[in-house]
Amino acid sequence: MMTNTLNVLRDIFESTLDQQIRYVMTPIEMLKPMLYSLKNGGKRLRPLLLLAMLEINSMDDVKKGLRSAIALEYIHTYSLIHDDLPAMDNDDLRRGQPTNHIQFDEATAILAGDALLTDAFVIIAEDDLLNDNQKIRLTQQLSLAAGSQGMVAGQLKDIEAEKVKITLEQLAQIHLLKTGQLFIFAAKAAAIICNLPHDVAEPLEIFTHHFGTAYQIHNDLMDVLGTEEETGKKEQGDAVLDKTTYPAVLGLDGAIEALNTELNTARQQLTLLTDRTGKNYTGLSYFLDKLVVERGDKS
Repeated sequence: MMTNTLNVLRDIFESTLDQQIRYVMTPIEMLKPMLYSLKNGGKRLRPLLLLAMLEINSMDDVKKGLRSAIALEYIHTYSLIHDDLPAMDNDDLRRGQPTNHIQFDEATAILAGDALLTDAFVIIAEDDLLNDNQKIRLTQQLSLAAGSQGMVAGQLKDIEAEKVKITLEQLAQIHLLKTGQLFIFAAKAAAIICNLPHDVAEPLEIFTHHFGTAYQIHNDLMDVLGTEEETGKKEQGDAVLDKTTYPAVLGLDGAIEALNTELNTARQQLTLLTDRTGKNYTGLSYFLDKLVVERGDKS
């Protein structure tokens, strides 16, 4: 059931994204590298998570949240372009295709990322389906999630942690900022758009917190266990950069156990939400099921 719902939501998202792009006044030489990364086969996990939360309330709320979902994907895409740069992770592949700075050049990739970051806030500001208070709060929360108190701070801490030993607590803090904050924003955005009460908004936010941690542990595990075809990136890229990862700190079995703990805690929040509201929040378990890893995933 959730699969069908997500397929519908993805189609709506892609259609709205195409419409958004169609009417921008961006020069084609700038738009081309932006679209190269924005339209290169991403899973749309963050916007779909936001839209799935909204759909639990109503399809009207999905419509109200579409441009916030696009803004969120703009921010995520910009972060990937910049993460791949030679000064950062120096990756040649992203989703099985040449990274933006390889396809174009480094300066163009930097500017494409800058454009996506900046344009994200215009998309929210010009959304005529939201009231002014909602637009202000969404802009505030997205800025906090993406900026110097959120994702960017996590990226710096991640760079500083290369080739040095850090604790599990430090590792968790890095990824709460770098990876987790955009997932947490999805919950906060859903609460703002749907005007959710605190006793619903809070466990929804806790769910995304644990989902974000599980997502990062899964990424770390797949860097070891997955193939280039599965990940769309070179195998064991974290090891090349000498990054501290969950498998490096906990071992493979320990990392899988930590992953399962995060998934179970996230599921508990969905059960609580379903019991508290009478709405099917447990359907969001679909996102959790995609992160399950078995020890024998790679022979």
